[in-house]
Amino acid sequence: MAARGSRVRLSPVWLVLIGILSVQFGAAVAKTLFDEVSPTTIVWLRLAASAAVLLAVARPSLRGRSRQDWLVVLAFGLALGLMNWSIYQSFARIPIGLAVTVEFVGPLTLAVLGSRRRRDLVWVGLAGLGVLLLGVEPGDLNLPGVLFALLAGATWAAYILLSAQTGRRWQGVDGLALASLVATLLLSPLALGRYAGQLADVRIVLLGALVGLLSSVIPYTCELIALRTLRPATFSVLMSLEPAVAALAGVLVLRELLGPVQLLAMACVVAASVGATRSGATIGEPVPD
Repeated sequence: MAARGSRVRLSPVWLVLIGILSVQFGAAVAKTLFDEVSPTTIVWLRLAASAAVLLAVARPSLRGRSRQDWLVVLAFGLALGLMNWSIYQSFARIPIGLAVTVEFVGPLTLAVLGSRRRRDLVWVGLAGLGVLLLGVEPGDLNLPGVLFALLAGATWAAYILLSAQTGRRWQGVDGLALASLVATLLLSPLALGRYAGQLADVRIVLLGALVGLLSSVIPYTCELIALRTLRPATFSVLMSLEPAVAALAGVLVLRELLGPVQLLAMACVVAASVGATRSGATIGEPVPD
């Protein structure tokens, strides 16, 4: 019997799974608000909430920083802001399960190319097949939604590379906290200009802050703790579940049912991700420069 007062500790695998669930169900909650406010407003609220929490926790030291340190964190913030904005634009147009499936091709391609094994290109081909299958049974798909998801995937890949550089130049979560602030400022002209009236609703502001906690603060905290003891390969396999969990969130929260071919397309992307991981690539983790 455990000693009285001992703390219950979740395994790192469960922490990663909680983070994945939090991200995707946070996205589903965000999409329920798109009939009332712009996706840009929700993205801004998400980034502002996460920036506030991270800055309060990290309290980054700004003294003695080189010009290159600032350029890296600025680029990191631009990638973070564009990645979040583009995937929410995609969510507004196509089911979130399909949007995340297309988006996932970005980090998967980066991981495979980073492995420097030509035979691993087969996994990119399998993921590409999955994306092509989406065109066989388009359903609720439309070109702008797919293009926004592809942009999100490309900026996710950039985020991974810049995350590695930021981690080498900034201690702890200092770089991420400042990048979140940069991303928030990037979208502020739209959120506080064109869509400023949408921020007058306290309910929307509170729900946007909740999305920030679900989609940024909770998952990042879970992953940060889990990666202290979890092998990168195991983390990558778990990250491969992102499209499937997104589809589950879409069904449970938004009633976004997918067709058989769409589910097959998603299975191709998930299988490609698992296959790449077993070959030594890492998904969602920085690759070597």
